[in-house]
Amino acid sequence: MEKGKMRKKVVFTAVFAVLLIVSFNLSAKYRYRLRYLRREAVPVQFIEPENVAETFNSAFSLQESFVNVARMVKPAVVQVTTEKTVTLRYWDPFGNLGDVFRNPFEDFFQPREPKRKEYQQKQKGLGSGFIVDSSGYILTNNHVVKDMDKIMVKLMDEKKELKATVIGTDSKTDLAILKIKGFGKFPTVKLGDSEAIRVGEWAIAIGNPFGLDETVTVGVISAKGRKGFGISQYEDFIQTDASINPGNSGGPLVNLKGEVIGINTFIVAPSISSGIGFAIPINMAKDVFSQLKEKGRVVRGWLGIIIQPLTEELRNSFGLGETEGVLIGDVMKNSPAEKGGLKRGDVIIQFDQRVIKEPDELSRIAANTAPGKTIPVKIIRERKEKTLEIKIEEMPAEESLIAEKEGEEYWRGLNVEAITEDLMKRFNLDTNEGVMVNEVESGSSADEAGIRKGTIIKQINQKRINNLSDYTEAIRGIKKNKDAILLIQEGKYTRFVILKGEEK
Repeated sequence: MEKGKMRKKVVFTAVFAVLLIVSFNLSAKYRYRLRYLRREAVPVQFIEPENVAETFNSAFSLQESFVNVARMVKPAVVQVTTEKTVTLRYWDPFGNLGDVFRNPFEDFFQPREPKRKEYQQKQKGLGSGFIVDSSGYILTNNHVVKDMDKIMVKLMDEKKELKATVIGTDSKTDLAILKIKGFGKFPTVKLGDSEAIRVGEWAIAIGNPFGLDETVTVGVISAKGRKGFGISQYEDFIQTDASINPGNSGGPLVNLKGEVIGINTFIVAPSISSGIGFAIPINMAKDVFSQLKEKGRVVRGWLGIIIQPLTEELRNSFGLGETEGVLIGDVMKNSPAEKGGLKRGDVIIQFDQRVIKEPDELSRIAANTAPGKTIPVKIIRERKEKTLEIKIEEMPAEESLIAEKEGEEYWRGLNVEAITEDLMKRFNLDTNEGVMVNEVESGSSADEAGIRKGTIIKQINQKRINNLSDYTEAIRGIKKNKDAILLIQEGKYTRFVILKGEEK
């Protein structure tokens, strides 16, 4: 009996202790939550009615800006339709089967051969443009009107089409000028300043995508100075997310003031109906327009040099540290550059007091310089700064920079040979100085540097290479893990390349 009583007391005591601990924990948690809620409580803020009204007014004001821009610009935007007759050829597999006067016995002695036939077909195109002069001058893209037999223009507020005449085209900027005639003055757009635009500003595209005239789309300036697309020689595109589609080409890209800041030109798209749009800056078009209108062609400035980027490897090889600029790979004979004292291997860091960092930048600035103007050009030669005065001349007719390429001793993937009289005649070379690349191993250092069969090596680490003996001596002194700088000739002109050494 006593043992049973003792067991009951122990059980009762244990249960009581557990209940006491649980109640204590619950009480502690409850008190903690109360303190936490008191400490973290944040008063609710209600938006005052006047703030709502202010927000609405801002949105409504922006909306009205878009409406006003569309109303102001649309009358001067035109639809451009083109037509061209092309000749298509095909092979008739039945040959002369349809010739009823053909002698059937000929088929036993002479097999029937396919016959080449041709027919003509009209190809039609569509684009946009905008009137920049009240007398009827229209700015559009060159690719919209190039080589077309017939060009018609329709104003947005008129149903009648007008015949357009091509005044001038410029393939290097993808711009063209058209002229239409009518009664009275035509509505025009106002040209803005593309240099003043900022990334993030509103951009409005107006044109005729897929033939849907009077189409307005809205976006922002996504980026400036885009290049490297191969669309034209001088690229400095404005990037926008305002919707641009086939048929928009040549139409205006405008700001909230209704000023044209660019000419919609092309898209980069995963599909035909969506993507990123690009426009030619209006400042580039202004000079082209005035020259095409007055002369029917564009006159550009000319330096007469072959330039290339100043890569980190080249900077290190020339001992230039962190210098920025462009490297002269070659200087053309009798060019303004040669007359002014520029030499192969010079690094141009300023042109007309403008800092130069990229080859495209120098090409555009030099081309936009008026022929006859003398320009200060700051260079680095043998690690010392020097300023030369160069008188810019008119750019001559375009010359081919690439010659036909065809083609012993292996080095970094190169197989070379002496330049014989036969090679001189075949490649129309003026001299036999240097060695010619006969073969390039795939995946080698030479292959990665872009050297190809037929290339002539003129220098190795600034040592002149006249023949195979010079070449052999030059490469013998270069350690396997050291980079080598080569001056190579491709066609008429030369450039520098780096052949990477073996990694340690």
